[in-house]
Amino acid sequence: MSAYFSALAAAKDCDEVVLADPSGRWADSAKKALGGKLTRTYASHDELLAKESPKLCLVSMEAKHAPPVIEAALNSGSHVFSEKPGCVSVDQFEKLATLAESKHLQLMMAFANRTNPESLAARQMIRKGHIGRIYSIDMHIVADQTRLTRSSYHKTWFADKTRAGGGHLIWLGIHWLDLSMFLTGTEITQATGVVANVGGQPISVEDSAAATLRFSNGTLGTINSGYYLDAGYHTQIRIWGSKGWINLDSSGTPKMVWYENTGPKAKQIQTFEAPIEPRGYSPFVARVVSAIANDTPPPITTQESLNTMRTIFGIYAAAESGTAKTINTVPVPFQNQPLETQ
Repeated sequence: MSAYFSALAAAKDCDEVVLADPSGRWADSAKKALGGKLTRTYASHDELLAKESPKLCLVSMEAKHAPPVIEAALNSGSHVFSEKPGCVSVDQFEKLATLAESKHLQLMMAFANRTNPESLAARQMIRKGHIGRIYSIDMHIVADQTRLTRSSYHKTWFADKTRAGGGHLIWLGIHWLDLSMFLTGTEITQATGVVANVGGQPISVEDSAAATLRFSNGTLGTINSGYYLDAGYHTQIRIWGSKGWINLDSSGTPKMVWYENTGPKAKQIQTFEAPIEPRGYSPFVARVVSAIANDTPPPITTQESLNTMRTIFGIYAAAESGTAKTINTVPVPFQNQPLETQ
């Protein structure tokens, strides 16, 4: 929540914020971060929606409780930006996506890596053909096992599958699955998967997940998603193409290196010099707010959000059945999308 308050405070196209805070936990920190932008606070989302007419609702709450709040916001005529996962089953999210599209509204998930400078640079390079036809994608996103050993964590909704929908894959791995489709302009259409609690902590969600993936253009890929470290993160997305490769590492330095086998710097490993600017939620939320305020394309659409949620639950279904699962993702035309500037 503190990240969202800061992001809204910095967003130039956000003039006013109203808050629904049933627990009373966030009012003080919201006021501190937002200052005069925070104009009113309500005890429930129902009261807020009855008295206000927001153009955009940001929903950040326990996954089990999010769907009816998202539905109410959409029915009020508001676009919705939702913290992931926003549901505990794919059926819930499909229903919400259908509602959003029927009302010509956007239901946007919080996949903030899309606006990181290296992500936009890699996407441009791929779209312009710098590494040729995409052959394969290797991904891993690894966080600390340490958090799972704390008794306080065992009591949170993150540790309960009925409240969270899943574990590491739906909380962290989901970012890389979305980014793999965003970067390459393809969709994941088939998956096999396994999930496990390798650390043996008293939680009902997975702390480890692995999947093999087939993309709509024939590309094959893998993801390893888990809590393995003592501290920090270890991340990678390596995209292999017919004319070279790109490697993204959001937790390291440099953030991106690449290799091309043609062109003026052929057969040299090159480094992307990331500009010094905000990363993560602040620029992503600002892009969402500006898109709604100015009626321009958002950084993620309802269909893209749905594609990623179908992928997540498709991997879970494959893990449960022990068989490959077809994922009914819908193509989002790559060549017709705006080409972001770095």
